[in-house]
Amino acid sequence: MLKVAAQCHLHGLVHRDMKPENFLFKSTKEDSPLKATDFGLSDFIRPGRKFHDIVGSAYYVAPEVLKRKSGPESDVWSIGVITYILLCGRRPFWDKTEDGIFKEVLRNKPDFRRKPWANISNSAKDFVKKLLVKDPRARLTAAQALSHSWVREGGSASEIPVDISVLNNMRQFVKYSRMKQIALRALASTLDEEEIADLRDQFDAIDVDGNGSISLEEMRQALAKDLPWKLKESRVLEILQAIDSNTDGLVDFTEFVAATLHVHQLEEHNSDKWQQRSQAAFEKFDVDRDGFITPEELKLHTGLKGSIDPLLEEADIDKDGKISLPEFRRLLRTASISSRAITSPRRVPSRNK
Repeated sequence: MLKVAAQCHLHGLVHRDMKPENFLFKSTKEDSPLKATDFGLSDFIRPGRKFHDIVGSAYYVAPEVLKRKSGPESDVWSIGVITYILLCGRRPFWDKTEDGIFKEVLRNKPDFRRKPWANISNSAKDFVKKLLVKDPRARLTAAQALSHSWVREGGSASEIPVDISVLNNMRQFVKYSRMKQIALRALASTLDEEEIADLRDQFDAIDVDGNGSISLEEMRQALAKDLPWKLKESRVLEILQAIDSNTDGLVDFTEFVAATLHVHQLEEHNSDKWQQRSQAAFEKFDVDRDGFITPEELKLHTGLKGSIDPLLEEADIDKDGKISLPEFRRLLRTASISSRAITSPRRVPSRNK
């Protein structure tokens, strides 16, 4: 199901009605492949826009659909609901009426305390929880979910498509100011391998020749897979140059992580770890540990010889001439992607069930 969603999203299509009834086995054989069906409510992704109509089936509808601001993330929510039901035999959101179900989806969180959840692995629970995140920006993408430890086959990811959110993050990175890029690189350096396992899978998928770095041609091939976006060759070079911090003409894994991090996910999935990681990134600048990044410390970290004021001003909200930890965290949050979503070019009648 996740592979279907990931491939559809990469090819510019959102299913918008993912539920068990819309997945069928090709044959009665035990190893029969699973096929997605009923694309009657599907629609094409329009970069930078959202869908505003409410479509789908009540039990599986994502909260952002009900708020009329949805995108490809809604398919992942639906797969999260399906997985919850498969694991425990109950729906995560229930009421006697459709309106009641919608209120449950918008207001409440799934219950992981009742039986049989105590006997279900922590990895499986973690997987479902990260799919049923109400904020679509913090929800795993379909490609990310394929990299989750619970889904991995034999410990390694298999056939993971390039993630549209990774490509979009790279496109966004080139638009960020220098200070945002520097802050993201500092944050990326604090993360361990487990936290960026999905990005390692994505890097390996883009690094076609497996030499440990992404060339301009490999970058072009990856960005070309996101069909709704038709980037000019000059834009691809601009993106690579923005990510390539050591200016060697290639993107290594460390540079890749800084450009493709999902900051909203880091904060949403584990707030304690987010506090630790963001503080560790802050302290890479705050040499004297006085709780502020001063112009001198910023100049020391960046090696810039000219004026440091433009870098400082962007993060210095209270204009006291230095950057506090809360201001630094705010900078990191605003450096995360604000929206990957889209709008429908045509209105599809609601078909709530």
